[in-house]
Amino acid sequence: MNQRPEMPETPEARIKRMTMRSARRGTKEMDLVLGPFARARLSQMSQQELDLYDRLLEENDHELYRWVTGQSEANAPYRKLIEDISAFIHQ
Repeated sequence: MNQRPEMPETPEARIKRMTMRSARRGTKEMDLVLGPFARARLSQMSQQELDLYDRLLEENDHELYRWVTGQSEANAPYRKLIEDISAFIHQ
């Protein structure tokens, strides 16, 4: 078989992928929270912030919802990011 080496993801493609994943989470509540946040903020984030956000997208929607709404405390690495998302949705 002739396998092509995987091409690295461009910054633009990465933001587009994460924006799509943010808007199509599986629960409507998180679609409505993360979709607009991603469209407004991802292009302004540093590489380190994007890495953290990408990991956040792997978290369970129900847990994310509890974090964003303040029903439970976010896991340590995500606390600042969750605060930013919460502030964004309360603007």
